[in-house]
Amino acid sequence: MAHPVPPRVRIAVVGTGGITTACHLPAVAAHADRAELVAAVDVDPDRLDAFQRATRAADAGAATGYTDLDAMLEAERPDLVIIGTPPGLHRAQAVAALRAGAWVWCEKPLCLSLAEFDEITAAEEAAARDGRGPYAAVVAQHRYGSGAVHARALLASGELGAPRVAHCQTTWYRDTTYYEVPWRGRWVTEGGGPTMGHGIHQTDLLLHLLGDWTEIRAMAGRLVHAVESEDVATALVRFASGAVATVVNSVISPDEVSRIRIDCDDATVELTHLYGHRNEDWRYTPRPGLDDPARVARWRTPAADVPSSHTAQLDGVLTAFQEGVRPPGSGADARRTLEFNAALYKAAFTGRPVTAGEIVPGDPFHAAMHGDHADWAPGQHAR
Repeated sequence: MAHPVPPRVRIAVVGTGGITTACHLPAVAAHADRAELVAAVDVDPDRLDAFQRATRAADAGAATGYTDLDAMLEAERPDLVIIGTPPGLHRAQAVAALRAGAWVWCEKPLCLSLAEFDEITAAEEAAARDGRGPYAAVVAQHRYGSGAVHARALLASGELGAPRVAHCQTTWYRDTTYYEVPWRGRWVTEGGGPTMGHGIHQTDLLLHLLGDWTEIRAMAGRLVHAVESEDVATALVRFASGAVATVVNSVISPDEVSRIRIDCDDATVELTHLYGHRNEDWRYTPRPGLDDPARVARWRTPAADVPSSHTAQLDGVLTAFQEGVRPPGSGADARRTLEFNAALYKAAFTGRPVTAGEIVPGDPFHAAMHGDHADWAPGQHAR
């Protein structure tokens, strides 16, 4: 007996700027058999109109336009809300959507502090329906390429041997024009510098591959840009497995690259790319003296090449919604990455190591990534 085809997931987007048009719209269009855009919210009517035209052209749905989030939630009652606004708006918009019973898929960072994350968690719990959500997940598309899925499986199975040493690098370049956008470079609207706005994707992937971290030591600097937050940060990290890693985040590096390297007992696995990866961007190098061709052959990336992308992650979000289970990149899974960033800032600004679980309510770094530190709190960049 044939099972009925489930209805398409009704999606609304909040914020119709570059990231939503370039990444989320194609993702929804690629899953048109399972999802449709029914609404779009933006305070700029011209931008909203342009997005609506693009939605129709992409056959992704017929999105009704709104300039007010609450009005859209009341009128449309969407199943899933995609948030693509500046980071300072994420917490309030995610909470509003959850209270309306909608799932949330939000651009990084999901929110600006652990305190805000706990507010989102409370909103999830208050709106819970028989263990089927709603849930708030963060965009973490680098986890979803076939190369990343393959690498994680190899590491988890012990196929490469125990991980020992790792390097996570996001060294990009942003000029002064980039920071002329009013919300960039400010704690209250962006939540931090490259640690929060750029390197968070690679950091999240590193944690996805290696698991829980236990201790961080760090340094940060405001070396070039006249901004409140850092423009470069470095960290030394210890993982629960005993592995140690370096993390470098920068927006002052002319030769731009995103890289992860993990040295295991029997092999090194490396990923080198910029804004997204394919299978060809992953490389496996056996340790000297390892003579096991059949084993090395198993390390090769799979024949199917699924690029890391919003499209790949949306597939997982839609599946979780239709099955009524918590999606990856939400709950404790998402909080771990945010806590890592809070700990990196605390270690860098206080000059001492920070352990996992240390930052709790009452700690200034729980309330804000700058921790109200005298040298880093809002306004101190002008000194």
